[in-house]
Amino acid sequence: MATSLEQQLWAAADILRGKMDASEYKNYLLGLVFYKYLSDVELREVYEQENGQTKDFPDRTIQYQTLIEWFEEEAEELTKIIQLQKGYFIQPTQLFYTYRQQADRYEFNLTDLQAGFNELERQGDQFKGLFADIDLTSTKLGSNAQQRNVTITEVLRALDEIDLFEHDGDVIGDAYEYLIGQFAAGAGKKAGEFYTPQAVSRIISEITSIGQENRTPFHIYDPTMGSGSLMLNIRRYLSNPKQIHYHGQELNTTTYNLARMNLILHGVDQERMDLNNGDTLDSDWPTEEPYQFDAVVMNPPYSAKWSAADKFLSDQRFERFGKLAPKSKADFAFLLHGFYHLKDTGTMGIVLPHGVLFRGAAEGTIRQALLEMGAIDAVIGLPANIFYGTSIPTTVIILKKNRATRDVLFIDASNDFDKQKNQNILLPAHIEKIVKAYKKREDTDKYSHVASFEEIKENDFNLNIPRYVDTFEEEEPVDLVKVSDEIAKIENELSNNQSELLDMINTLAVTEESKEIIEATKRILVGGQHE
Repeated sequence: MATSLEQQLWAAADILRGKMDASEYKNYLLGLVFYKYLSDVELREVYEQENGQTKDFPDRTIQYQTLIEWFEEEAEELTKIIQLQKGYFIQPTQLFYTYRQQADRYEFNLTDLQAGFNELERQGDQFKGLFADIDLTSTKLGSNAQQRNVTITEVLRALDEIDLFEHDGDVIGDAYEYLIGQFAAGAGKKAGEFYTPQAVSRIISEITSIGQENRTPFHIYDPTMGSGSLMLNIRRYLSNPKQIHYHGQELNTTTYNLARMNLILHGVDQERMDLNNGDTLDSDWPTEEPYQFDAVVMNPPYSAKWSAADKFLSDQRFERFGKLAPKSKADFAFLLHGFYHLKDTGTMGIVLPHGVLFRGAAEGTIRQALLEMGAIDAVIGLPANIFYGTSIPTTVIILKKNRATRDVLFIDASNDFDKQKNQNILLPAHIEKIVKAYKKREDTDKYSHVASFEEIKENDFNLNIPRYVDTFEEEEPVDLVKVSDEIAKIENELSNNQSELLDMINTLAVTEESKEIIEATKRILVGGQHE
C-alpha cells in the first residue's frame, strides 16, 4: 500500500497526465522531484551548519532566510562548505523554494528553471547531462510559452506542498522507487527498459547476498541497470549498506540519467557510485579495478539483437566458450559478460526467457560449457505476466565460480502468484518460499529438485524445468457407479417435470391461433418422455 508521501508525489503527476504518455511525463516529474530534493537538502545543511545538528527543523521559510543571511555575508565561504559536504551548491536564486515563491508572485519563468538545471549540470560528472530529457519548450506542456509556464508552475506548487523529510530512513528513496514503478505500470512495453518489479529484485538480491551479508566493502554490478532498482535492493540484505559500492552500465541515456537520480536519492554519494552510459555488448566495461564484483545482477532486454562480430571470439568475456550467442538472441552474450565480471567468491543472478534453458546450436554449446565447469548453481522458473511490457514466463539463473559440485537446483515457482487485474504479482510469501527452497537445496514434491551433473548430461544438457520438476497433478479416479446414479436421478426428475408441464398444457383453453403451437409442444414433450 502506498504511503502518504508516495500518494502525494503520484498525485502531482495528474497535472501532466492528460498532456502526454507516461514514458514522457515521467521525465518531468522525476526530474523536478530530484531538483526539489537537492534544494531542500541544501537548505537543511545550511541550517545545521549555522545552528548545529538537530532533529527538529523549522519550516523552509526560516531555513531559506538562514541561507540568504549567510550568503549575503560570506557567499564564497558558504559555497565551499556546502560543496564540500554535498558535492554541489545551488545558488539561492535557483533553489526550488525560490521558484515556488516566484510562482506565487507571478514572476516565475521557465528560462530561470532551465538556467538552474544547466548550472547544476556543470557541477561535476555526477550531474552532467542529468536534465537533458526535460524539454521545457515542448508544445505538449502548452502551445505557447505562457501555457507551458502555467503547467510547470502547477507542478511546482503541487510538489512544494510535500515535505520530503517528514520521515526517517530510506523513505524518500523508496517513494522515488514507487513513482518509477507507477510509471512502469503505465508505460506498456517501454517499461522493461528501466524497471524490474520489486519482488523479482528482492529474490535476486537476497540470493546473491547469501554468505556475504557482512562483507565490507561490498561491490555490486548491473551491466543493464535500467533505473538502478535491482542494484539498490541489495542494501536490504547487507549489514553495512553504507559500505556498498554501486557499478552500473546503461545504454539508454534517459534511463541512465534516471538511475543516477535514483541512487543519489537513496543517499549514495559520488565515491560509491560508478555508472557508465554505454553498450554492454560492445567494448567491455569496466576494465579498470575493480572490474570483478561480489554480486552481479541483471535483467537484460530479452532476446535482443547484437552484432556477434568475429572480433568477440577473442574477447576475454567470450573466448573460452568457443561460440558466440546468435545475432538474433543476445541472451547468452549478456550472461557471459556478467559472469566474466563476477568474483570467484561472488554470486550472480540474471533474469532471462526460458529459451536459454533448451535452445541448441551455439547456445547449447555455451550452456554445456557452463554446466561442465559447474557455473550454473540454480534455475528458478517464475510465473508468466509478472513483468511490465511482456507476459512471457521468465527464469532466474544463479551462477557461481569455483563450486565444489556440478549439480543444479531447479525451482518451479511458476504457479505461485497473486492474480490481479492486468498483472500477476509475487507476494512476500512467494518470495520467502523461493529463497527458503534455494537455501535448503533439496527435493520438494512438485516444487524443487537437485539434479546431478550425470542426470543433466543424460538430458543432453537441456535445462527445461519440467524435465526435472514434475508438477503434473493426477486427477481423482471417476466413480462410474456414482455418475450413473446421478444421471438416472436427473433423467427421472426431467421426466417428472415434462409430465407436469404436459398436464398444465392440457388445461389450457385452445384457440385457433394457439392450437398448432400447443400440439407441437405436446409432441416434443411426449417424444422426450420416450427417448
